[in-house]
Amino acid sequence: MQVVGYDTGTPALFVSTSDGIDSVALDPGTELEYRLGDRHCAGSIHDDRHIPCDNDGAPYCPDHRSTWVCAKCTGSCLKDEMDCYEDHAVYLAAFAPATFKVGVTRHWRLETRLREQGADRAAHIRTLSDGRIAREYEAELATDISDRIRVPAKVSGFGRDVDADAWASLVGDFDPIETFSFEYGLVLSESPVAETIATGTIRGVKGRVLVLDHRGTTYAVDMRDLVGHELERGGTDRDLQSSLGAFG
Repeated sequence: MQVVGYDTGTPALFVSTSDGIDSVALDPGTELEYRLGDRHCAGSIHDDRHIPCDNDGAPYCPDHRSTWVCAKCTGSCLKDEMDCYEDHAVYLAAFAPATFKVGVTRHWRLETRLREQGADRAAHIRTLSDGRIAREYEAELATDISDRIRVPAKVSGFGRDVDADAWASLVGDFDPIETFSFEYGLVLSESPVAETIATGTIRGVKGRVLVLDHRGTTYAVDMRDLVGHELERGGTDRDLQSSLGAFG
């Protein structure tokens, strides 16, 4: 078995087996009992069929690595022909306690995109008629507001509240069309320990981060770091970093 992908919408890991591709649901309360084996390229998926690859690069080797060019766009289209002729939303997103970013997505995907990123709060600040104009506006704001937040920065704020004053100060410079506040049901009293495992009782998923409990410690797992690993049934036998609470 090999982890070949994941879904943040209806949280799941996609696992390739001899019978095809299985979806491992990541519902709260579910027990995961897998050991992580060797990691190599996750290959590709076509027509719901996994095409394996044994190259060393992980999660994808150069032959299977793809880059979404729109993520790099600042208004000068990087495609052979521009195709983003629909309303786009420019938004601000907050990650506890006080990490903020600006972003762009197709208007109809706004709330979905915010949840995919694990945002705690957000504000829809502009609607623009196409992606090029939206990216230009985003690039202007990105001189002062980050347009990319790394997963470790997000995890460090798990279990904390958004700094309401700092968020209000940022949003106050705009006239939001709509604001959002998200809950993920994790009920954390402190930030979880970052680790790459597939063993434990699932608390939930926030963005692409899987949160689970194992032997008295709560762990945060970037699901992208699981992609490419071979899986063996049975819990992990590795020595893991534990939280101080595990010894209480």
